[in-house]
Amino acid sequence: MKIVVLDGYTLNPGDLSWEWLHELGKVVVYDRTPVKKVTKRIGDAEIILCNKVPVRRDNIDASPNLKYIGVLATGYNVIDIEAAKEKGIIVTNIPTYGTDSVGQFAIALLLEICHHIGHHSAEVQKGRWETNPDWCFWDYPLIELAGKTMGIIGYGRIGQTTARIAQALGMKVLFNNSSGKKDDLETDIIKYASLEELYKCSDVISLHCPLFPSTEGMINKNSIAKMKDGVIIINNSRGQLIVEEDLKDALNSGKVYAAGIDVVSSEPIKADNPLLSAKNCIITPHISWAPKESRVRLMNLVEETLKAYLDGEPINVVNK
Repeated sequence: MKIVVLDGYTLNPGDLSWEWLHELGKVVVYDRTPVKKVTKRIGDAEIILCNKVPVRRDNIDASPNLKYIGVLATGYNVIDIEAAKEKGIIVTNIPTYGTDSVGQFAIALLLEICHHIGHHSAEVQKGRWETNPDWCFWDYPLIELAGKTMGIIGYGRIGQTTARIAQALGMKVLFNNSSGKKDDLETDIIKYASLEELYKCSDVISLHCPLFPSTEGMINKNSIAKMKDGVIIINNSRGQLIVEEDLKDALNSGKVYAAGIDVVSSEPIKADNPLLSAKNCIITPHISWAPKESRVRLMNLVEETLKAYLDGEPINVVNK
């Protein structure tokens, strides 16, 4: 059995092991695969694992031995699901591995906005504190979160984890989920709200919903107009949830005080992305999921999912 990993570097830049995979068959691991080489590198493989390399209909049609595509992530939009289904190829993903890391990172973005720790540390290193006429200085408004309201859009595992951390900081939490489910999720300070109410009442809005036609571009000039003046927006879910030009305009006008963004509409980010010229916008390179602890869980779940397929009892199948 031949197994090909098309882009293994992001998951395993050298601090994890593929040894378990080599026990299952003949394995070729590529760090990265250009789009034009996907078909050639799949070759006669029965199993491929990939993260962000697109596997399209023409690649699938040209790979007669292919039986299984394992996505090394939760999102699987890089795979032509329908083409795989037509060919009887099982496609799996890995849900839930990054819950704690992604929730933690959402709050890290928020805390950086509140305190600009990186900026102030850099200024101290430059010698500014030692020459300062006062015993302290700050270049941005410093924000205390206790008593403020966080609105969370998308209240699955990650949304709930983010809510618990926000609650520990003394914040009130409003949440909205696509199912409208609120039983067993509400507490004294965590409440369900319609989107309209959430926009109106939140000091911070954090996005944790999947990318669906109904959520694509949901943060736009119309929804932003309904928000509080000076709202903070956090997004480490999917970049396409935001109309980036509209968010740029809102940041530059001051309607939105700040944004913490770990995902953008096209990745890697392009030089003409509107948010690169927006005021008070922190952008990180899609790393919420990437702590080693999270990647270890991901690797373990990849192994579990592949072995379940080989045992004839596939799990995490996304194209049933």
